[in-house]
Amino acid sequence: MSRIRDIASILTSANALSTDVETAAAITTAINALPPGYGRGNTASRPASPTVGDIYVNTQTGFVEIYESTGWSQVGGIASTVTGVTATNSPSGRAYNNGAASIAFTPGTILGKTYTVTSSPGSYTASGSSSPITITGLQSSTQYTYTVVASNNYGTASASSASSAVTATTVPQAPTIGTATGGNAQVSVAFSANATGGSSITGYTVTSSPGNITASGATSPVVVTGLTNGTAYTFTAVATNANGSSSASAASNSVTPASTVSVEYLVVAGGGGAARNFGSGGGAGGLRTGTQLLSPGTNYTITVGAGGAGSTSGAPTPSAGVNSVFGTISTTGGGGGLSGHGLGTAATNTGGSGAGGTGYGGQAGFAGNAGGYTPVEGYAGGAGNNGQFNAGGGGGAGGVGESAPSSRGGNGGIGVLSSITGSSIGYAGGGAGGVNGARPGGLAISGYGGGSAPQGGGTASGESGAANRGGGGGANTGGYGGPSDTANAGAGGSGVVIIRSLATAASTTGSPTITTDGSYKVYQFNGNGSITF
Repeated sequence: MSRIRDIASILTSANALSTDVETAAAITTAINALPPGYGRGNTASRPASPTVGDIYVNTQTGFVEIYESTGWSQVGGIASTVTGVTATNSPSGRAYNNGAASIAFTPGTILGKTYTVTSSPGSYTASGSSSPITITGLQSSTQYTYTVVASNNYGTASASSASSAVTATTVPQAPTIGTATGGNAQVSVAFSANATGGSSITGYTVTSSPGNITASGATSPVVVTGLTNGTAYTFTAVATNANGSSSASAASNSVTPASTVSVEYLVVAGGGGAARNFGSGGGAGGLRTGTQLLSPGTNYTITVGAGGAGSTSGAPTPSAGVNSVFGTISTTGGGGGLSGHGLGTAATNTGGSGAGGTGYGGQAGFAGNAGGYTPVEGYAGGAGNNGQFNAGGGGGAGGVGESAPSSRGGNGGIGVLSSITGSSIGYAGGGAGGVNGARPGGLAISGYGGGSAPQGGGTASGESGAANRGGGGGANTGGYGGPSDTANAGAGGSGVVIIRSLATAASTTGSPTITTDGSYKVYQFNGNGSITF
């Protein structure tokens, strides 16, 4: 100062420091001449609002620290190896295959500026300035251990010991969408579950578009109700576990709910068995085909009739075929053949198609069952030839059996061609008539009626009637049983029920054969079962 003042004078009320210009300036100059810093203390006592360049003596760690833009850094020491590494799974809301874990640790005596966490397996990494550090991108349902490396301006410490193994869990993987099947104001949506994300799936939710109408269930399929008939919908599915819900699946096929489902059907009953002792061919099983409106959600029972047994020396009367049924549609089993000695009854010899007449006595063929149905289920059998003991052919679903000429047995009546499966196939052909002696039997009409399986009325080799012997019926065609004299007579072919629709069935029983023909689903029942749309 330019002059000396008495301290007591400076501190008088008349000359307070705040009003003494020269004294205040001197104090400011002295403070500005001091080096930066805030003295000393433990870590918690660091200043709350430091300035870059400030210096602090950390009595807790024993090191001088300088404040940088990124925080406090020790002066002059390589970071120490961290200890106590602990991993905790952090699954909530994590997307599939993007798991997360929180890694906690204890820093060494010389602090790091940066701490880097590395997983094993995968070598996924994450960095931070303090514990804990969250690492992401982990694969679902995979166990990981973790190490931590500390580094500062003076070097990098060695890696810590590995943590205990922890499994990363996430939300599930999106389901794979299946087929959506329409009903009355509802749709059944099928899907396949995929990976759980490491945590058990607790349920699935299906959502419609349009409308965002939802339904939930524990397994596939899920039925969405409250839809509008006549509106086309697609659907997506999500899976949920304790961690959250998956992303949505791809969209399903478009489906339009309706109050009814239109189906095409072919219902064929079992064919009648043949008679021995120059007996006649059995009649084909009754056949009906057409279109039917079904109620969605209703279970329709299906019965497939068996073929009638052929006659033997111990059981001389052959059996009629058994009826086949689909819902309210029923067809009548084919009539059983008539033996050379007239063994049989009207109830046995008539049916969906009638049996032929025996050659013994030249009896007339038996009637088929029109049943008030157009076209008829089947036709009558042909008459026998009394002069030569040649038997008439059994009636088929498409025409009458041939009356036996003098030279051979009568041909079986033709069946009916149908393309309901996508291929043109003949069903329900009549049985060929038997003969006496070495003359040839009647023919099994090739292609549709009495042809090789699966056209009906024949074994796999498609036997026609032969001298004293005829072929058995083909399975699942309602074909005839051929006659025999010196051997047992052939059995009738079993029936079949075939259903075709643009809609996909919600469920079936009885293990039908399911094929696709363009946009159609085709369900062929070779045995009893049921179907629900």
